[in-house]
Amino acid sequence: MNKPIMHDPTFLAQPAVTATKADAAVITDLLGTLKANADRCVGMAANMIGVNKRIIVCQMGPLAVPMVNPVITKKIGAFTTEEGCLSLNGERRTTRYKTITVKYADQNFQTHTQEFSGWVAQIIQHEVDHCAGILI
Repeated sequence: MNKPIMHDPTFLAQPAVTATKADAAVITDLLGTLKANADRCVGMAANMIGVNKRIIVCQMGPLAVPMVNPVITKKIGAFTTEEGCLSLNGERRTTRYKTITVKYADQNFQTHTQEFSGWVAQIIQHEVDHCAGILI
């Protein structure tokens, strides 16, 4: 389901709490909202739709991939870039990493550890920052 986008920086700055199987509907809402905003958005965190849970979705080519309770366990190749955000106006400078390793659960709550690089790694880092209450 397409949900309204949260713009309140006070809410967005709160660290998200661990998601459980009871939060499965949030994944559906995030996927629907990402699809509805596909012309201007490639990733989304649950707090962007007003839910303070550690759930993100990331567009990876034609697939939108949900990640529950994602944690970046390794970072390689720091670089500085500018990013925009659907929840905030304008672009801001931030540090990202070319390659990251992420531990997360899929929408069936099965645990995975996977390496990502390039654009997908940058999207994941942005959304994991949202989960930590970090606004760029």
